[in-house]
Amino acid sequence: MLDAPTRSLSSSKETEHKKRRLEPCHLRELEKFAGRVGRFGVNFAVCDANGELVLSCDNGRFKSNRAQLIEYGRTALERSGRASHKGPQADVYRFGAARQVLAAVLRAEAEAVGAALLDLGEQANGEQREFRRGQNTRDERAEDLLEESIRAPSEYLSEMLALFADDFCARRQVEAQIEMVGTELSQTYEELVLLHKLSTNMRVTESDANYLQMACDSLTDIVSVEGIAILLERAMDDEKRLVLAAGSGLIDIDPQAGAIMRSRLLEELDNGKEALLDSEVDSPFKYDWPASVKNIIAVALYGKDRTGPHLAERTHNNSSVIGLMVAINRVDKPDFDSTDVKLFNSVANGCAVFVENGRLFKDLKELFVGSLKALTNSIDAKDQYTRGHSERVAIISRWIAERLAEQEPVEEEQIHKIYLAGLLHDIGKMGIDEAILRKKGKLTKQELEHIRSHPSIGAGILGEIKQMRDIVSGVLCHHERVDGRGYPTGLAREQIPLIGKIVGLADGFDAMTSKRIYRDALTVDQALAEIEKRLGTQFDEKIGRVFINSDVYQLWEIMQDGSDFVGAYGKGDFSEYGTIAVGTLIR
Repeated sequence: MLDAPTRSLSSSKETEHKKRRLEPCHLRELEKFAGRVGRFGVNFAVCDANGELVLSCDNGRFKSNRAQLIEYGRTALERSGRASHKGPQADVYRFGAARQVLAAVLRAEAEAVGAALLDLGEQANGEQREFRRGQNTRDERAEDLLEESIRAPSEYLSEMLALFADDFCARRQVEAQIEMVGTELSQTYEELVLLHKLSTNMRVTESDANYLQMACDSLTDIVSVEGIAILLERAMDDEKRLVLAAGSGLIDIDPQAGAIMRSRLLEELDNGKEALLDSEVDSPFKYDWPASVKNIIAVALYGKDRTGPHLAERTHNNSSVIGLMVAINRVDKPDFDSTDVKLFNSVANGCAVFVENGRLFKDLKELFVGSLKALTNSIDAKDQYTRGHSERVAIISRWIAERLAEQEPVEEEQIHKIYLAGLLHDIGKMGIDEAILRKKGKLTKQELEHIRSHPSIGAGILGEIKQMRDIVSGVLCHHERVDGRGYPTGLAREQIPLIGKIVGLADGFDAMTSKRIYRDALTVDQALAEIEKRLGTQFDEKIGRVFINSDVYQLWEIMQDGSDFVGAYGKGDFSEYGTIAVGTLIR
């Protein structure tokens, strides 16, 4: 039996605490709202999810009873916990003898994180006195109008509070979606790193045992399991048997158990499955397993065109199974899923490539850049007028960097990073409303500010990945201007990093030469003339001159080719260059 790997797991209590907490950015948002409602002569306060007063803003006209506000806030939180809110707006509760305190529960991801309270104070009492005098009038119509005019301020404030609570919830949902995208991208990047590690360690001098053990150890770094093993065919007593070649954790499979495992895996493959998955989460186990097995996954290592008296068993697609990878007992979730199947199959394929002398090596190289292309294509697909934009900006950025390298020292590794920054420069648009991106009319000031947040959103997503941090500045600064009038931070001249200047120029040139909803595309000459006019204001003069003085028409022909514009000037095909570029981040 092999030793179980030690692993640090995040506490669910810490996660729950984080989810239910009002962050400093939330409090700043609440303070702004307090300033707006304070002009109506009311006080504003906020309790957190534990019923503690974390914000109290008096308008200076009267003092609120803090103890009462805490009591009302806790009561509102209790009531919201007993009822499910399904209406178009948040519920607003009224408290006090004169119903002078309004309360609405603030939510984040359906969890109550606090309660916002408006204390109307003397204004509410004044309304009651005026209403009682109105009851003595004989003109019923005048009385109704008087009542309506008196009640309006508190009703308006109630409406404002409900709308604010809904907006607060909507903003938290957007934040959660952006965080989810960052997490998923980080996980995908780790998987890409693993597959790249497998491919770059394929050396003929490496032994099967060392390489396969490295594969097992690397996989368990990103997938929490109690045990993992790789079994390969070996000649034993003049026959082929599956024997343990590498593994870690609590798993031990002898040749007889290996034969049973292969038989069950082949049965699943013949039924059209990609892997053997078995657990009792949704139904009883399909097969009998040792009592220690709670869930299990097994995938095949394939070989092609094997001949000889000991032909390995074949699947329906005429591939031969030369081994298998097995893992038991997922630690951080109840069962293995389709995502695990894809990852395990990818790693198993990598191991098969090594064992079979690298026959699938090309597929593994293309996986890296293919994943990045899929990511950028998903961004470009949000707007039909920008389709292919990210890929073109990457190529133009690389072209500019290479022309600059002919005049001054620019390392090849930096050129690769500039290319990747161009490829990912608009990743932040994943957090922008699609309706705004596709809007045909003039954008409002709020919509424009929303779109201008995409460099910061993109930098936030990539900044969570350690290996991507060298290209974050290109993503963050591609809309900065040398005259300081750009965004998001208004950097000027040498404050803007080289990578940001290059990607910004490439982005501008592609935007000018592409058709948009609001204008036709410029010709190459028109775009170059426009760049010339903007040197020293929007674009860096040195970088701009390098680009203008280069053979832009050769670049244009390469870009129009579409199918192989990287190979068009002798640098290899797209997948090869993409793999090299990604490799610079992993070293």
